[in-house]
Amino acid sequence: MEMRELHVEQAEEIQEAIEKIFSPAPWNDVWTKEQLQEYVLELLENRNPLSLGLYEGNCLIGISLGRIKHWCMGTEYWIEEFGILPQWQGKGKGGEFLRKIQGHLAERGIHQMVLLTERGVPAYGFYQKNGFQEVEGQVLFAWEG
Repeated sequence: MEMRELHVEQAEEIQEAIEKIFSPAPWNDVWTKEQLQEYVLELLENRNPLSLGLYEGNCLIGISLGRIKHWCMGTEYWIEEFGILPQWQGKGKGGEFLRKIQGHLAERGIHQMVLLTERGVPAYGFYQKNGFQEVEGQVLFAWEG
């Protein structure tokens, strides 16, 4: 397993991975080609992108798409999307990928990762098992007009 940084040149490969990871249950994401293309490009082209891929040979089997955020409490890696292709799930690849990411971040002096997930999905337990903790006192607000 090898981790590599992902860039705009891999946008189509990333889009395919997102569809394979997040279209099945429990996510059931439905994207138009245009929506997904815009979303991936936004993630890859923001001011401080950090998008990483886990590869088995030349096959992209995992993604971590996010950005580096600088603020008063330090520098963080905000993960917008993290996932492993379904056929590779349950084999320790996700935990291995997170450990590789942690090492990569530590080399850059970054010691915190932040992400959002839903409580009722398997990802919640996966993140807890891999050392993530729910942030007490934090609430996610959304407005819909």
